[in-house]
Amino acid sequence: MSDAIKHECGLAFIRLLKPFSYYQQQQGTALYGLNKLYLLMEKQHNRGQDGAGIASVKLNAEPGYPFMHRLRSVAQQAIADLFSQVGKEINELEKSQPDIRKHPGLMKGHLNFMGELLLGHLRYGTQGKNNVEFCHPFIKRDIIPARNLALAGNFNLVNTEELFNMVDVNPGDFQKQSDLAAMMEVVHHFIVKDDAANPGNMSIPSILKNAFQHFDGGYNVCGLIGNGDSFVIRDAHGIRPSYYYANNEVIVAASERAAIRTSFHVGENEVKELMPGQALIVKSDGTWTVEQILEPQARRACSFERIYFSRGGDEKIYRERIGLGYRLSSNVLKAINNDLKHTIFSFIPNTAEVAFYGLLKGMEDFLNQIKVQRIMAWDKDFDEEKLTEMINRKIRVEKVAIKDVKMRTFITEDSNRSEMVQHVYDVTYGTVQPNVDTLVVIDDSIVRGTTLKESIVRMLSRLKPVKIIVVSSAPQIRYPDCYGIDMSKLGDFIAFKAALSLLKDRGQLGLLDELYNKCKDLREKGQLHTENVVKQVYGSFTPQEISAKIAELITAPEVAVPVEVIYQTIEDLHDACPGNLGDWYFTGNYPTPGGNRVVNMAFINFMEGKDVRGY
Repeated sequence: MSDAIKHECGLAFIRLLKPFSYYQQQQGTALYGLNKLYLLMEKQHNRGQDGAGIASVKLNAEPGYPFMHRLRSVAQQAIADLFSQVGKEINELEKSQPDIRKHPGLMKGHLNFMGELLLGHLRYGTQGKNNVEFCHPFIKRDIIPARNLALAGNFNLVNTEELFNMVDVNPGDFQKQSDLAAMMEVVHHFIVKDDAANPGNMSIPSILKNAFQHFDGGYNVCGLIGNGDSFVIRDAHGIRPSYYYANNEVIVAASERAAIRTSFHVGENEVKELMPGQALIVKSDGTWTVEQILEPQARRACSFERIYFSRGGDEKIYRERIGLGYRLSSNVLKAINNDLKHTIFSFIPNTAEVAFYGLLKGMEDFLNQIKVQRIMAWDKDFDEEKLTEMINRKIRVEKVAIKDVKMRTFITEDSNRSEMVQHVYDVTYGTVQPNVDTLVVIDDSIVRGTTLKESIVRMLSRLKPVKIIVVSSAPQIRYPDCYGIDMSKLGDFIAFKAALSLLKDRGQLGLLDELYNKCKDLREKGQLHTENVVKQVYGSFTPQEISAKIAELITAPEVAVPVEVIYQTIEDLHDACPGNLGDWYFTGNYPTPGGNRVVNMAFINFMEGKDVRGY
């Protein structure tokens, strides 16, 4: 992705079902659970680079001894930092007790994170600051073990103010900046209530039903309770991904299927998807169930998971990304007038590479059809040289764009800083025949268009192609997200800027004031959630008109090479990713009422010149 966006936290949960001595004998180490937690987190490190945290709960701890522990880090390599601290604790223990590894029970008593319940989290901060205090898991402590809670998740909530009011909590400055703080208060409220009514026999399904029915957002959340119970729950629309695996040794949950498969060496069908509104509930005795907690709604799993966020090691995701690229091939062929001889194909490194292979396959299929037609038309009028030349024709592929290391500069002046930004990407010189070849480059999505304008298009134009075609494997991003992705400001989107420019060109900017007044009226009536008013900004324009204007906006004045932008269609997106139909950032069709409130609030903020989030 040329325009980096923050997104999708990662979750890892492990419940060990055997004594630590078992893992010492069968797996060669009593630290089996911690090793696997580390692997699960590393295999999902793409999901969060602002910080990380881990928590553990020890079963059957002696009264008065700590049983719940937590460690968090915002170091540059947060996962490594966490586990180096755990490793340091282990090494210090071994210095004082060299034979400690022969006694797993003693190790458990001395090592904070040698617990049967383990929780790991990777954070991309969509809300709050990048301080360690904002890293998950959060912990709520109580003198009664069953009322201790560690909570972490991949989610955003859009109704935090209402949640604090519901449990009669006056949030402080920190809590106002954290939707996890609001979720924690609500879940803990119902834990305490249920424990008071059923001491020693809490009903986790009842607690989850009472708490999670109030949350407006997308989520995959895990909780560890001090009595040894634990749960993982997914939102009713299945917006955020959630997977689990269980055998007679361990129960595991994570945000990505491939992470579980790789860490535990299991097949695709052995890792199950937690379906919308379901919870994986593990009791303190190790028995577990999957229960329907919330009434499942229309499945709206986030399509960005398939386009970009999730790692492509999952075979289904890989095939879908290939399909996204393949479905763009017909429109690209039209744009180059089927002239493959004078067209070079490349991609914006590195996340667009798989979609690029799909686009390439589409070009190869077309070229093979041409070869067959030409050879059939020859009848018998050909010789070995003519036939060899035809069958050896290939799609021209070059690694044109090169992403350099992250540019850092001491220069503070905007003009000079812009000059530095231009060099985030470089090009491979000599790959393009100047004034002869068309250059086609694919990106997985175009959010703001800033890097395209300031760096990529400028760089590519230096090769002097007759035309630059930028292809996006995702449709136009037109609307904010409020379910886990850091895309909450309308003014950031290049598609929104293009629509405003078209309104200006046609003398229709007055529409913005009309919509602004309508949003304010809805807000006064408490109905801001009832409709997406911003859809009308785009209503007069075709996707092709928006794309053409985007091409203008990402072309710097000094760039003389014509630029065209081709986007994925919504229909082809759904066709390529049939299990992930969540498309609100493209279509404005939000799965919950809170989405409409967010987009309308984002528009109000834009009109009032406020550079703040819409929720």
